[in-house]
Amino acid sequence: MSRPSPSEFLRSRLVGRVRAVFNDVEKGQQPVPPSDDAFFVKDSPIRLVHADAVSMMVGGIRSLLLQMLHPPALQGVLDHSNFREDMHGRLRRTARFIAITTFGHRDEADKIIGRVNRIHAQVGGKLPGGTAYSAQDPRTLAWVHVAEALSFLEAYLHYVNPAMPSADQDEYFRQFAVIARKLGADPVPETKADAEALFNEFRDQLKSSAEARAVADLVLNQRPKGTPPGVQTILGTAAVDLLPSFARPMLGLKQPGLSLLPTKIATHTVGRTLRWAFKQ
Repeated sequence: MSRPSPSEFLRSRLVGRVRAVFNDVEKGQQPVPPSDDAFFVKDSPIRLVHADAVSMMVGGIRSLLLQMLHPPALQGVLDHSNFREDMHGRLRRTARFIAITTFGHRDEADKIIGRVNRIHAQVGGKLPGGTAYSAQDPRTLAWVHVAEALSFLEAYLHYVNPAMPSADQDEYFRQFAVIARKLGADPVPETKADAEALFNEFRDQLKSSAEARAVADLVLNQRPKGTPPGVQTILGTAAVDLLPSFARPMLGLKQPGLSLLPTKIATHTVGRTLRWAFKQ
């Protein structure tokens, strides 16, 4: 049996490392196999955007930072999540949800959506001022969705395909709306313009807080097990750079300075390397 070439050996090692980041390999969790009977057809906009590991990681960090500015979304995390001890696990579970609902068989997608809906039914409480909150609130779910969708697409446009046609960008929101509605979000945008308009509607409801800043610090500085030290810094810096200008001071963050150019170069390089490794 012949040995693999050095390039194939490197490719295999890279694929294994990335799969370990997104799957709980210690428990035998395997990557989600793409299905011909998924919610979305092959090579459609949502599958193209969600297939790129690096831009999805950058977009995911940006999304989580933004979500923590919404008091009910933040309080749900503070009251019902072990994110302080297992931030990587939380991010990995979110990534797996995205993978199954985007690429998996529609029966598996519906199954995991049902599981998340049952979890949301148990998440509720009161904000510091005494106002009740619930993870099933349609507008809270709408905020979480629009922050995610805009963040994933923004990172994809910035680091993968800046020339993605506007029609494909709108189709991305129409496709992602299928998942958002199954989770109970309302309203749900179906074009990029509608998503940006909805995002702006939420501006007055976003709040800066010590808790939001603490979560941001954890997201940016807690290194997942097995992640090379420089990668977390690169992805975090790229995500902070893509935040809306109003959000950075609310989270106690600054616009990346001299580190930004090498960060962009490194992010592009890592992205190209992983696309080569996965033969995309």
